[in-house]
Amino acid sequence: MAEEASAAVAPQAALCPAAAIARPASAPSGPVVYEQPLNERMRNFLRLEFLYRQACHHNDDSLDLPDAWATRAAVTALLDLMAITARGDTRTDVLKELDRQTGLLRDYQSRPGVDAGRLRAVVATLGERREALHAAGANFLQRLRDNEFLAAVKHRSTIPGGTCEFDLPAYTHWLGLAANRRQQEFESWLAPFRPLCDSVADLLWVTRENARPRREKATGGQFHITFERDHPLQLLRISLPADSELYPEVSGNQMRCSMRFLRWGEAGQRPAQATSDVDFVLTCCN
Repeated sequence: MAEEASAAVAPQAALCPAAAIARPASAPSGPVVYEQPLNERMRNFLRLEFLYRQACHHNDDSLDLPDAWATRAAVTALLDLMAITARGDTRTDVLKELDRQTGLLRDYQSRPGVDAGRLRAVVATLGERREALHAAGANFLQRLRDNEFLAAVKHRSTIPGGTCEFDLPAYTHWLGLAANRRQQEFESWLAPFRPLCDSVADLLWVTRENARPRREKATGGQFHITFERDHPLQLLRISLPADSELYPEVSGNQMRCSMRFLRWGEAGQRPAQATSDVDFVLTCCN
């Protein structure tokens, strides 16, 4: 195993605004990155980020006005966000992680070679996220949970095709309203999520940026790694060239991880494991 580079002492770019996070590029311009969460908290954070991107993308006012199908996709993502946040205390988990990451960043202030101005800006941003999320209160989503219209759509969404015209005429009527009106109403539903999801987006950015990638080789298409018990990790990032025919299948936890690289054939075929050595870039994030 290649020697792991030390973690970066401070992120190398400004925190991304929510608008930029919600508008990913239409096609990858660099390596393809596969991420593997190593604990339940990180798994929930990645799902929240994914659904938040999806909801914002389909309701994006910088693009053409969304048609009814785009609005349906946005509402589906919103309902999934509601479902995830209904399990456990996601807000408390995010507040704890904000405190943890802020403490880690502050520890770098006395180290040589640190860009103090950049570090202060990142710490200040995380502090603002924490204040906004704390001010939202524990019942910040209660208004959405009490919304009878969304409750009806959520109930029928559990049935295949359950939100079609004859099942939910009210939903069909709303989808037929002017696109800008739908956008505004959807934004009012998404607004309570923003303190939570913007915090998660910035936490994930810090987690990804505050680690150094290293080149590795999967012998015969397989790779195994054991982590230091005293330094548990939260996230693995595996980078492959954009034109690679391979993708990783990963399993693991905070102590150890195994991966094998599979070769894509066709959608109807079983993927085959690579038999030759595979060069890739691994980033271990804590």
